[in-house]
Amino acid sequence: MADRILQFNVERLEWCCHDARVSIEELALSIGLTESAVEKIRAGKGVTYAQLSDIAKYFGRGVLFFLESGPVIEEQLRTPEFRTLTNRKPDLSPKLRQLIERADRHRSVYLDLLDELGEPAPPKFDPPEVDRRSPAAAAATIRRWLGLELGTHTRFDDFRVVLESVGVLVFRSNGYAGQWQIPEGSPVVGFSLQDERHPIIIVRREAVRARQSFTLMHELGHLVLHRTSWIDEVKDFDSNKREEIEANAFAGNLLIPKEALALVDDNERPSSVSEYDVWLEEARNQTGASGEAILLRLINAGRLSQDVYPQYKAWHARNSKSQSSGNRQYRHREPRHIFGDRYVRTVLQSLESGHISLTRASDFLDRLKVHDIRQLEKFYAGS
Repeated sequence: MADRILQFNVERLEWCCHDARVSIEELALSIGLTESAVEKIRAGKGVTYAQLSDIAKYFGRGVLFFLESGPVIEEQLRTPEFRTLTNRKPDLSPKLRQLIERADRHRSVYLDLLDELGEPAPPKFDPPEVDRRSPAAAAATIRRWLGLELGTHTRFDDFRVVLESVGVLVFRSNGYAGQWQIPEGSPVVGFSLQDERHPIIIVRREAVRARQSFTLMHELGHLVLHRTSWIDEVKDFDSNKREEIEANAFAGNLLIPKEALALVDDNERPSSVSEYDVWLEEARNQTGASGEAILLRLINAGRLSQDVYPQYKAWHARNSKSQSSGNRQYRHREPRHIFGDRYVRTVLQSLESGHISLTRASDFLDRLKVHDIRQLEKFYAGS
């Protein structure tokens, strides 16, 4: 008979269940606990290590969390930025709440690793003062500050590198089921976690890559214009709420400056929206923006009527997928897509120098297996 861990903190289990909006019975059904096991837990008779591991994994916590004495003090466990987001969207699913908390935790991991290596931390995020009443003017100021150029910065990874250079940590969710996935079916497309030094932006992975870039700049708009943590669903991008209109205008002007609109010839506009992608091709290639974003800029500039946008959007919805499912053929490269190169190189350097173990490196790199970590090391050695 397996030994039971008597110091298991039932009060913390109850807090987790309440936080995740599940009963202990629903938890038991999900992880395969018997009715007898639940009765023993409630009676304070402890758990086996296997049961403890399953419970911890279900709630996205370490096993030691349930062995600590005393109640959970949420102010110590979660940052004010986390609480700001969850107060803004109180109906967030448990998996999304875990993702937000995980992103917050990985910021600390990253900065601690840099410190242990003696490497400089990213610069403090300190954007220039902007006219927050004019998102277009603010975008022009930030575009100059970031040094964005037509034809040079067109991909999500290009924009990620630029934002990292000014102190923003950029993560992108994965399309496959895992701890870094925005759950399938969730309307959330991105969120930002404000911080005085190093804010975080997380963007949902999309099949249409240009939408990722727009979401990235939309969240940057919230950080620059509204100076607070924010979370956005699909419907928010079409919202009449002032903050969302401002963030949309900021993102559109940042990605598609006036000189990019000059690349679109009104005299060559096709009669069918199904041909708009060809018409907008040069502007799309030079900016990395989606056709939808460019159309909105043209409409706001008075060069197109409002009615073409819903027609184009409906056509695109019929001909594209909402989220890429991901390809796990190259499992070892996936952390690069989630965290970016600098984060991954920092973890590998910490592993090589003996600052962290393989187990910790695996945890920091989306739980890669040892074989995949070695493959990732070889990939960087040859790059």
